[in-house]
Amino acid sequence: MAEIICIIGTKGGTGKTTLSHLLCHGLGLLGRRTACVMTDEYRDPLPPQGRRYIMADARSPQARTKVVEKLKELPGWMGVLDGGANRTDTDISLYEMSDLVLLPFRDSPEDLRTVMHDLELFPRAFALPSQWPKNKWQKEAAAKLIATMPADMQDRVLSPTYAVSASKLLLQSTPPEALPAALNNAAKAVACQVIDILGDDVAAVEASLREAAA
Repeated sequence: MAEIICIIGTKGGTGKTTLSHLLCHGLGLLGRRTACVMTDEYRDPLPPQGRRYIMADARSPQARTKVVEKLKELPGWMGVLDGGANRTDTDISLYEMSDLVLLPFRDSPEDLRTVMHDLELFPRAFALPSQWPKNKWQKEAAAKLIATMPADMQDRVLSPTYAVSASKLLLQSTPPEALPAALNNAAKAVACQVIDILGDDVAAVEASLREAAA
């Protein structure tokens, strides 16, 4: 059966769509067959051309159910459900149909308050620092922000996905044929983290890719 990952959260502007495409691209680079599933009725799904993953339009509840049920019939596939903001009922629905739940948040007190609320609402979810700063001083300030969270919530915070300006290339109608190494590395890093959480062997995946390329 396919493994279903949803990227949700109450607050807008946390990078849910960017993270969804980054994760799908990284999974593709690791040889995983992946579908990026658009669930936000206020956005249009991007075409699949030039991507390492397919796109699925599931902006209605009926479509979401059908797409996820179809994905679950496909062995070895992974489905990434791209959520929207301020849709608690929809988030609950996506949470219930997913094997892994990610709550992206940025380095601001408002984002922190919101993700703490969402961690309480979704007890199986992980918080993922998204578009995280690389500057030394900003990173230190962001780390201090996370340190204000209760200890049990800090244990559910994953390694950051750092800001990569080239990530916007994945949101173009047709991404460039050659993407920057920094973007590919960031995509593989978040994909490896997800594969590890799901209990798969990252080293085995990478070894099989090296064998295929030999």
